[in-house]
Amino acid sequence: MATLIDLAESPVRELNQALHEAPSASWRVLNPRGAHAVACGIRDNLTVDVEGHVGYYCAGMNQHATVTVHGNAGTGVAENMMSGTVRVRGNASQSAGATGHGGLLVIDGDASARCGISMKGVDIVVGGNVGHMSAFMGQAGRLVVCGDAGEALGDSLYEARIYVRGTVKSLGADCVEKEMRAEHLAELAELLKAAERDEDPAGFRRYGSARQLYHFKVDNTAAY
Repeated sequence: MATLIDLAESPVRELNQALHEAPSASWRVLNPRGAHAVACGIRDNLTVDVEGHVGYYCAGMNQHATVTVHGNAGTGVAENMMSGTVRVRGNASQSAGATGHGGLLVIDGDASARCGISMKGVDIVVGGNVGHMSAFMGQAGRLVVCGDAGEALGDSLYEARIYVRGTVKSLGADCVEKEMRAEHLAELAELLKAAERDEDPAGFRRYGSARQLYHFKVDNTAAY
């Protein structure tokens, strides 16, 4: 049976302290009411269900835990996550999964601007649309968008891979469309399955780095 913590009666600090001490493997968090930093810094293999909307940086720095938000999430959900799974059943605000090093972030609805900014190995699957400059400076990992992508997708991209099913308003600097080979279809199928999605991988297009911004070029001095 899950351990219940009601944030209408207990502060977030007490919740996070209890999750760090981990006396129970399963938790339900009631009445989050947009609170910030809910379920942050978990280091153990816990299951945490947050019953409602959360504010900034929910499930930040997550390791091993499975955190599900049964609502919407504010800025920076799963920021700097290292492993485990974070799922948002609603929509997410800007910078979802920012600087994430590993694990899986699933957003069932839409994500706002800069989804996956500076991602460093995290996998992100968005069921809806993403806003402008998503995967900006993405270094490693995969971003899957089942809807549409906004302006400047993948701007200044390094080696992160981007898959988009819908339309892309515009590509950012050094981001180009790439061939969808068999290994990419297989990779995408695994990601969609992990996110409990049923889209056909064949309906997606792949984007990646043109690798033209890696090194200084004297011919471009005037642009720096």
